[in-house]
Amino acid sequence: MNLINALAISIGVLAAVATWLCLGTPYGLAVWALFIGWGSFYHTGGGTAGFAKSAVNHAWGAAVAAIALFMVATVGGSVVVTSGIVGVSVVVLVLGAHLPLLSTIPAAVYGYASTAAFCLLSGVALGDLGAVVMAAVMIVVSLVLGNAFGFVSEKGAGLLVGKAAS
Repeated sequence: MNLINALAISIGVLAAVATWLCLGTPYGLAVWALFIGWGSFYHTGGGTAGFAKSAVNHAWGAAVAAIALFMVATVGGSVVVTSGIVGVSVVVLVLGAHLPLLSTIPAAVYGYASTAAFCLLSGVALGDLGAVVMAAVMIVVSLVLGNAFGFVSEKGAGLLVGKAAS
C-alpha cells in the first residue's frame, strides 16, 4: 500500500476515535485543538522528536497566552492597552526560541492561539487566574493528545505500508 492511502486509513480511523473521545465522554477535551495538535505533530517532522517539540511548545504558547489574557483582564483599558499587552506577550513567545527546547515557534503559536480562542470564545472569566489556567491546561491536554494521535497514526500507516510491501 502506498503511504498516502495508508495515512488516509490510519488517520481516518483514529479521527473517529478522537472525535468520540472529545464529544462522547465527559472529559471536556476540545476536538478542534486535538486536530491542531495532530497537524502540528506532522508539521514538526513527526516521530518522537516531532512529538516532543510540538507538545513542549504548545504548553509554552498556552502559558504565555494565559498570562497575557489575565493581564488584559487585570489591567483593563482600551484597545491600545490590550494590543500592547498582546504585542509584548508575542515578543516573549518568540524570544523563547532562544532556548532550543522552545525553538519550534509555529507550535508555540498554535498553543497561544488555541488558548486565546478558547478563553475568548467560551466566556472564561479572564480576571480569574484559576479559570484561565484551567482553560489553558484543558487546551494543552487536547493539543498534546492530538500529538499522540499523530504519533499513533504515523506508526499505523507505517505498519500498513510495511504489510503491503511484504
